[in-house]
Amino acid sequence: MKTKIYIILLLSLLISCTAPQKDDIDKKVDNLLSQMTLDEKIGQLCCPIGFNLYDNESYKALIDTLPVGGFWAVLRADPWSQKTLETGPDARESALIYNEMQRYAVENTRLGIPIYFAEECPHGLMAVGASVYPTGLGMAATWDEELLYKVGDAIGAEAAGRGAQFGYGPVLDIARDPRWSRVEETFGEDPYLSGTLGSAMIRGMQEHVGATVKHFAAYGIPEGGHNGAAAQTGPNYLMSDYLSNFEIAVKNGAKSIMTSYNSIDGVPCTSNSWLLKDVLRKQWGFKGVVFSDLGSIWALHSTHRTAASQLEATAQAINAGVDIDLGASNYGTYLKTAVEQGLVPIENVDDAVRRVLRFKYEIGLFDNPYIDVPDNDVVKTHGSASQQTLQTAQKSIVLLKNDGILPLSHDIVSIAIIGPNADNMYNQLGDYTAPQNPNHIVTVFDGIINRAKDGTNFFYAKGCSVRDTTDADFKEAVNEAKSADVTILVVGGSSARDFKTSYESTGAAVVNDHISDMDCGEGYDRVSLELSGLQEDLIKEIAKLHKPLIIVYIEGRPLLKNTANEVANALLTAFYPGEQGGNAIADIIFGNYNPAGRLPISQPRNTGQIPIYYSQPKPHDYVECESTPLFCFGHGLSYTKFEYSNLIVNKLNDTIEVSVDVKNIGDYHGDEVVQLYIRDEYASITPAEKLLKGFKRIFILKGETKHFTFTIPTENLEPGEFTIMVGASSDDIRLKEKIEI
Repeated sequence: MKTKIYIILLLSLLISCTAPQKDDIDKKVDNLLSQMTLDEKIGQLCCPIGFNLYDNESYKALIDTLPVGGFWAVLRADPWSQKTLETGPDARESALIYNEMQRYAVENTRLGIPIYFAEECPHGLMAVGASVYPTGLGMAATWDEELLYKVGDAIGAEAAGRGAQFGYGPVLDIARDPRWSRVEETFGEDPYLSGTLGSAMIRGMQEHVGATVKHFAAYGIPEGGHNGAAAQTGPNYLMSDYLSNFEIAVKNGAKSIMTSYNSIDGVPCTSNSWLLKDVLRKQWGFKGVVFSDLGSIWALHSTHRTAASQLEATAQAINAGVDIDLGASNYGTYLKTAVEQGLVPIENVDDAVRRVLRFKYEIGLFDNPYIDVPDNDVVKTHGSASQQTLQTAQKSIVLLKNDGILPLSHDIVSIAIIGPNADNMYNQLGDYTAPQNPNHIVTVFDGIINRAKDGTNFFYAKGCSVRDTTDADFKEAVNEAKSADVTILVVGGSSARDFKTSYESTGAAVVNDHISDMDCGEGYDRVSLELSGLQEDLIKEIAKLHKPLIIVYIEGRPLLKNTANEVANALLTAFYPGEQGGNAIADIIFGNYNPAGRLPISQPRNTGQIPIYYSQPKPHDYVECESTPLFCFGHGLSYTKFEYSNLIVNKLNDTIEVSVDVKNIGDYHGDEVVQLYIRDEYASITPAEKLLKGFKRIFILKGETKHFTFTIPTENLEPGEFTIMVGASSDDIRLKEKIEI
């Protein structure tokens, strides 16, 4: 009896300790809000660019004029910010900058409200010395929820250690047009995969910072593949295909969300009250902060032309539910006038300010506004960070084809390493990457040398550039390949920005006369998915030697691989694999790591097939080619083989339970990615061909059998007949069974 009383008392104590905490924060927020002038309220809703504020006097002048809520990209280093490896702040300098800026805001403003830092964190903190992980597509290709939590945790820790409270990422746009320049940032074409992996990363990041999920919404299906162009989709597909993954992220506790540049059915997302209030807040219960994207409020007048002036654009955005103006070009200039003229109810301003202040209280900014300054120039221990970036890269690489040449024997005497992406560190890192110390980046050339047997002879030639057609040296490349026992040809694309490239005010690169390698990354939309420059010709020239050929694509979008698939003995793709990408690729080539990456996005045969994704109703073949992709969603090979058996499907009260046994019947230990799909045979609206509803990546010893169990909630399923499918990819279904709901 005493034990029960103690338990009841303990539960009462816990409730009394946790429940008032939210009440206490709400009281503090309301008390502070009641003391604020309109100017001070507006300041909390402004987030200006910060990388130009290293001049202490200019920062003080800004804070003295308008005490803003926080800053974006103070720590950013890249060609747009004009911060180099030498001039960008390292970890120690970042902490010092943050504390100095914070101290002035706390000690020299009337109410002493601390500021926040918001920093880019899509595949690592975008700052000098921070870890660089594979880009979004690469992380999605791991199909590993546990790993993505660890990645998010590591990225969040590095960001918080330099002063950030918001980390911009992950990017959950559903990408179904690979011509679009930002495909690399996404988790691919499927909302379930994107929502599940993205939520894992969010949970990890939010051990340290608030994750800002981007971009809300339907940004990844732009007309013509143009960045920011209109999305044309109806309400049913919008909710099921382009919003459901964001709902998963919100239900997993995402602290903030960012609107996108595009419009949906003619309504800009940054002024879409239905999207931001009815769906996000009322239906999903989102309590966090909504950021505009940089300049997206300004674009309501200048681009979308739904607002006749910037004053009207400002009113549209805040009335629709945008809390923070990223860049501060509108709220800082026009919001006060909009309130005074009655265009914006003061209640809308107060609601937005409450959410910003609540975040600051929840993350502890008022209690602990300063951070510890590290003794040296790194927050991370580079060795351990390198191990995690290596593991993520290893898990992200997809083996598309293998005739048995891989794993490559260590007895090979000579290896030619050829191609524009064979030894270019920035070409394997992707967009939103800071300048790098070359000692921390491992290219494919480096990796092959690191992993090959001592005494192996190596030959290297670039052959050609990614885009430039005037710098080709096929002759040298062919001669080097001719001299070697096997050639590893590394082609693909690049999102590597340089200091010669021009940039828009939003940071997107401008395609101009300067021919860099960059053919992907924000602003670099494509009309074709062919390899740029002379790379296709280089593949054909090397293939004419009829010698063993391994082709590796390092890419930010699924480029066409028809020729490579025909001529290569083995074909791999790496979606910008990050700082340890070279070692990871070499580990797979030599068999030190058994590949198990799976495609998060379909690989088309022809640009004319777009959009092509696994869940669309099966179309007829074209005159020129099949309608199927060259490589389907979920595809990826291993050095071993797996056998599926004992599929059991049970209908429980509100779930379907699916179990299956998978046995490793090959000669290698390795991971298998078991994929569960469901097909609604008949529905009130045209059903998908199949939908991913579960996946697990598990290591299985050779000869070992593992039991997999999945549960599918039935609350969103219409009554009727469903086919349950389990397999190794969307078009490699091993077992299936029908069930009635």
